[in-house]
Amino acid sequence: MRRSIGVATDLYELTMAAAYFEQGMTQRAVFELFIRSLPQNRSFLITAGLDQALEYLESLRFTADEIGYLKSHPAFENISGEFFEYLREFRFTGDVWAMAEGTAAFGMEPILRVEAPLIEAQVVETYLLSTITFQTLIATKAARINIAAGGKDIVDFGTRRAHGPEAGLLAARASYIGGCLGTSNVEAGLLFNIPTFGTLAHSFIMSFEAEEEAFRAFLASFPHSATLLVDTYDTINAVEMICEKFGGPESNIAAVRLDSGDLVDLSKRTRALLDAAGMTSTTIFASGDLNEEKIADLLARGAAIDAFGVGTELVTSYDSPALGGVYKLAATEVNGLAVPRMKLSGGKTTYPGAKQVWRLTNQHEEYERDIIALTSESEPDVGGLRPRPLLEPVMKDGRIQGSDSANPLIAARERAKGELARLPKPLLELDCKHGYPVMISSLLEKKRGELSEKLIANRM
Repeated sequence: MRRSIGVATDLYELTMAAAYFEQGMTQRAVFELFIRSLPQNRSFLITAGLDQALEYLESLRFTADEIGYLKSHPAFENISGEFFEYLREFRFTGDVWAMAEGTAAFGMEPILRVEAPLIEAQVVETYLLSTITFQTLIATKAARINIAAGGKDIVDFGTRRAHGPEAGLLAARASYIGGCLGTSNVEAGLLFNIPTFGTLAHSFIMSFEAEEEAFRAFLASFPHSATLLVDTYDTINAVEMICEKFGGPESNIAAVRLDSGDLVDLSKRTRALLDAAGMTSTTIFASGDLNEEKIADLLARGAAIDAFGVGTELVTSYDSPALGGVYKLAATEVNGLAVPRMKLSGGKTTYPGAKQVWRLTNQHEEYERDIIALTSESEPDVGGLRPRPLLEPVMKDGRIQGSDSANPLIAARERAKGELARLPKPLLELDCKHGYPVMISSLLEKKRGELSEKLIANRM
């Protein structure tokens, strides 16, 4: 199935675009993408998905087939042919500011800001939200799992349990940013140069008449990198057989994998058997419906596990499977001036105007608080704290701005690691009940109050 990115959007984005066009509304607009509030069990977010978002903006076109489909759609029966000619020449020409991938973010903070002609800024909403919120969701889940592992390696095993192949691919990328060592997804290895790992399945063992025969065959093909799955029939019997038939100090078996049963007891017994056979360098890899809470519990109970494969819970962010991402109009151009806009309805009020997020760091290089302010404001002066703007220019006139890093994905991964090290320690607790302070500048609060009063007065 060939993807058509021009129409990879919600219908109302294009009907609004048509109405804007018919009304001659070509003025520039400012939209901001943010998460209203952190979801359940989350005390921070790790941003991801920016690279794919920018690639989409730079390559966005409407093909002849897409335009033909829209022309035939009953929703557009009253729309002039000029609109479809506009789509034929459509290019995104706007400017984008964004938090770098791997940055810690919190509720209400703009992760990305788009400044572009109104139609251009509007039609990209759906794709930007889908791409950034999904990868941010998974990068955050990966960060939590890696925190729970306490430095032990985590490998993404989730492609087969993802909501489709593309979700599996992007989840592999996001989980790498969030701290995973690598992925089982070969396409992610090809496209993103992420380290790939694999073991073998129960089906391979069952295809042979005897378990020993299966192990011997696999080791013949992969003598130096094999991870042997030992729970097809009886875990301890399989480990004992491996030690007897393939053990010794010269053994090249990289790892054995536990996938079921009491992982604490089995890992301890497996470790003892391997060590007794001189296989001290053979590691123990565990999988099987794992998540951060289960991993933390296994390690707290002394499991002799060296690394974990996490699938379903990681790529679906099972305990908290969605982010409440929104993309809201913040300002429009009127007579050459930016006029702030805001949403007023209860529970979903937004802040008007183009905004910047300032992160304040103390003398110990720890993050203390964030301030959301208008871009027109100077950097905040908070005694003893060092401010840093989080939204940086990443696209100008529809062209991606060059990265300072030779490998942006590795840079994002290292950035996420550094961010977690600087967050207040209570935020890293799996059951964290603490919040990170995000403040609104006094000027922004004032502007919102003034505009709110004006909007209410205009409704009277």
